[in-house]
Amino acid sequence: MENLNKEIQPWHLESILDEKVPVYEDFKGKPLLILFFYLGCPGCVGRAIPFANKMVFEHSGKINVLGIHSNFEGPEYSNGEIIQSLNALHVRFPFFRDLGLATTFFNYQAGGTPHWILINKEGIVIRSIFGSDPNRALLWLDYAIMEELDNSH
Repeated sequence: MENLNKEIQPWHLESILDEKVPVYEDFKGKPLLILFFYLGCPGCVGRAIPFANKMVFEHSGKINVLGIHSNFEGPEYSNGEIIQSLNALHVRFPFFRDLGLATTFFNYQAGGTPHWILINKEGIVIRSIFGSDPNRALLWLDYAIMEELDNSH
């Protein structure tokens, strides 16, 4: 990913819950974990979203998590369907829809869904990880988060 070790790029999001779309400055000062997900993706629903919830729970107040529903292929979901599904999954992080279905997804050079972007507290992209395999992608991501939180002190 050519964005690695560079400042975070602006994202282009639409509100799903009629709330203000955040800008990076709303998250600055703590590491930020961005999850690109799609409800039609079994790995997103079955592993990635629960992992993101776990990060919110385990690192409460130390890390920010942002979910971006991106659709680079497949049927589109209505805002109501997204809200209903994410409520059923007890999502504990803010989530928004990617503008134009996948604008931010492509700008961040995501490899598919789920795709994770980890940004340090200074706003530098330090990891870009595709997937939700618990013994690979999620394990690497967990280590990267722990390392970043240790470095944030």
